[in-house]
Amino acid sequence: MSLPIRNLRRPAALAASIAALFAMAVAPAAADGSDQVVMRFETAKTYVMYNADAGANASNDDFAVPVFVEPSEGGEPARNVRVVVDASGLEGVARLGDSDTCPSEGPIYTCEYGDLQNGDGESYTPLAILGVDGVEPGDSGTVTYTATADNAPTVTGTTRMTVGGPTLTAPGQEKGVSGLAPGKAANVTARLANNTRFPTKQGVALQVNVSEGVTLTALHSNCFYAGPAPTSAWCTFPTKAAAGAAYRTSAPLVYTVTPPGKLTGEVTYTWSSPSARPADHTVRGTGSPLTLVRTAAQNFGDSQGRLGITTTVQADYRPVTATVRGRVGDTVKVRLGLEDLGPGRVQDSEELGRFEVVPPEGTTVTSVPYTFEEDGGTWACDRPEKPGGAFVCEIGYDRFYEVRHEGGTTAIDFHIRIDRQVPGAKGTIRTYNPFDRTPANDVAVIPLDASPAPPYRLFEPSRHPGVWTAGALAVVLLAAVYLRRRRNANPS
Repeated sequence: MSLPIRNLRRPAALAASIAALFAMAVAPAAADGSDQVVMRFETAKTYVMYNADAGANASNDDFAVPVFVEPSEGGEPARNVRVVVDASGLEGVARLGDSDTCPSEGPIYTCEYGDLQNGDGESYTPLAILGVDGVEPGDSGTVTYTATADNAPTVTGTTRMTVGGPTLTAPGQEKGVSGLAPGKAANVTARLANNTRFPTKQGVALQVNVSEGVTLTALHSNCFYAGPAPTSAWCTFPTKAAAGAAYRTSAPLVYTVTPPGKLTGEVTYTWSSPSARPADHTVRGTGSPLTLVRTAAQNFGDSQGRLGITTTVQADYRPVTATVRGRVGDTVKVRLGLEDLGPGRVQDSEELGRFEVVPPEGTTVTSVPYTFEEDGGTWACDRPEKPGGAFVCEIGYDRFYEVRHEGGTTAIDFHIRIDRQVPGAKGTIRTYNPFDRTPANDVAVIPLDASPAPPYRLFEPSRHPGVWTAGALAVVLLAAVYLRRRRNANPS
């Protein structure tokens, strides 16, 4: 059983490393109730460093060396844990570079793990592995490692590091499927190319994955699946894919959107040789086996095949609107936005959609304030380039993070100034998302209900700046005439 572990450098998934089989190194066992501190490794028994066809261009620094402290009641932490990794056995099959995590002297890497708590673990990726030209698939060497602590017995472990290959490629993005209804099956034929100089001496493996809301429904006897309603399959073929050759599966991979279904989905597949079956793929198919059929050579250059799915499920948006109501001169808050009626839900990875606002004639939008991470700004929506245009409010933006609600209402306050009375004036609000298939409710009006300005506003300089400027000039002129007449009436 794996114990909690803190990754100091999270290993990336390498296609070349899917052949790794995990096994614990031999370590002293602590008796139940013992407070003895016992460490153990949980490392790969075998590990694919890189594919032979990559040669000197290959680079891999993802081989992890996890160290665990066996849990014990009242046990102490393992103190001053140090791991020494000896990679001298890789001579001829790999080069060694400088490690970012563990200092090295030649092929010897030393990792300071520090104190490890009882029942806890920690992992370093000590090796910087570089490829070499001239290797063959299956070439290998052994890495050894030793863990010591001030208060625990020393433990050792080894990993057989192999050169994999050849690299098998797929067509990348396949033609997508649109309008797939929940419960309806569709399929894709998996294709591969071996554009290297090496044949696959140990056959070929196919890994298939489908996204949430999609299920694999054709279960072949040479495939293992992750559960009875699988979203993943691992299939093996004895075919030795020839160098420079291309193949396809003898039957398509069949999948079904699961009711009530998602708006979108995806099927992906990858090829490898050799490959080990994932531990969670335990259900063997009972249908006819898949085989590989040779085709014309293909210049595939992608690591996987990908098929996008759009379903018939919709996410219906309708506008949230309100009346701009107040006196001429008022700046009022009007809450505008959209309501998500479903039944499907747009995910953050998809286009969330937007609403567009054209304010009523006789009004001016002065701001659309928003808050994001305790800060904010004046304009949550993109302003129109010309007067009378639409304010575009993309609800996927961070500016709508605080008010966005999946399966609910996303709305925000527009600050709108009423400039004048315009009888019957109406603005519009329109909603949009690519999965809305009910356009009849996408548009609503924003009525204007403007009352006359109160009398005191007639005397506000800000309301009639031109009039007040002319008045001020008149007063100055009258004052000048008056002073001139006084001087004329009283000569000195």
